[in-house]
Amino acid sequence: MEKETIFSSKIKYNGIFNFPDFYKFCYNWLVEETELTMNEDKYSEKIMGDSKNIEIKWKGTKEVTDYFKFEIKADFRINGLTKVEINQEGIKVQTNRGSVEVKVTGTLLRDYKGKFERDAFRKFLRSIYEKWVIPSRVEQFEHKITSEGDEFLNQAKAYLDLEGKR
Repeated sequence: MEKETIFSSKIKYNGIFNFPDFYKFCYNWLVEETELTMNEDKYSEKIMGDSKNIEIKWKGTKEVTDYFKFEIKADFRINGLTKVEINQEGIKVQTNRGSVEVKVTGTLLRDYKGKFERDAFRKFLRSIYEKWVIPSRVEQFEHKITSEGDEFLNQAKAYLDLEGKR
């Protein structure tokens, strides 16, 4: 199996947002828009006085052919998360304040079932296959991973910016 990181980027935000709603928004967006099978590999909270630091690691995969597979990782760091009360159109609302960093990496896995790894001849066939038969497919998949990673970060940032303006 060969892994190639195609996309890596991050966003940062500091301000008011509802953490449980943001978490649900991000998870649902990834599942519904990218059709990835998502797993939460890590969720840890460290409480320090009246605030907490949270670290979350998600990994999503999708088999696109029996040769190619997408893998997207989303790492969240929330620092100094506190409960705050804001006045929203005359109504007091409980929400959160803190800083958020979301880092996303997108990887294209080739021969993820290891069919071409069995011997030197098959490795040779794979190099011919990738160089001459499928370069446009590879480009197409790389573009898809990049656009999905970009769009997820744009949506997450727009969500946080909108929350902060309430």
